[in-house]
Amino acid sequence: MAYLTDRKRAAGLGAAKTGTAHHWSMIVSSVALLILVPLFVFTFAPIYGSSYDEVVAYYSRPFPAIVAALTLTVGMMHFKNGVQTLIEDYVHGTLGKVLILAMICLSYAAAATALFAIARIAL
Repeated sequence: MAYLTDRKRAAGLGAAKTGTAHHWSMIVSSVALLILVPLFVFTFAPIYGSSYDEVVAYYSRPFPAIVAALTLTVGMMHFKNGVQTLIEDYVHGTLGKVLILAMICLSYAAAATALFAIARIAL
């Protein structure tokens, strides 16, 4: 006779045994984006439509550069996790694995490109 609660019996028994961690990472990144996106909009709006030199001078300051870098990085990781869930739910077999791999590569490449561009402007 097992003296386990229903929750203890069900913990970690998803198909991939990582569903809770994946869901938790989506919740954390959603809350982070809830804070970062308005900050990004308020730091990006004043410089929108300015000349190249003004934009470079503006993003040479630490706060706008850090907000932009964090927003783009967290946004791409949230995108990666969301699209991975979508592909796992609706595409099966080898095509699903190929699409997940391609999407992960695309997400990391976009995040790295964004960080490189911001670092190049900021430094």
